[in-house]
Amino acid sequence: MWSWVAHRITGVLIFFFLFAHVLDTALVRVSPSSYDTVIATYKNPVVNLLEVGLVAAVLFHALNGIRIVLIDFWASGPRFQRQMLYTEIVLWVILVVPGTFYMLKHTVETLFGSAS
Repeated sequence: MWSWVAHRITGVLIFFFLFAHVLDTALVRVSPSSYDTVIATYKNPVVNLLEVGLVAAVLFHALNGIRIVLIDFWASGPRFQRQMLYTEIVLWVILVVPGTFYMLKHTVETLFGSAS
């Protein structure tokens, strides 16, 4: 049940991101200086946190979509849906944790200075 809800929520969030992305990219044709201003606002730590959330949402949505396809089109899919959900969650954590570290590394170094 909760994977169904999370799949819908991540789908809506991804849609709104894509909508905003198309709009801000379209600014380059209308007003390049406005586009530069918008892009400059994206270079702050808060937006970096939102990007990490976006990557996590896209990854969950993709993995859950694969699980749904397997449940629908594999004859034994419904019987193994719980195991596939647990596998999906483990894969998601395995991929999100190092991805988050990599994505936030630059922001942390910018805010607090590098260790070296």
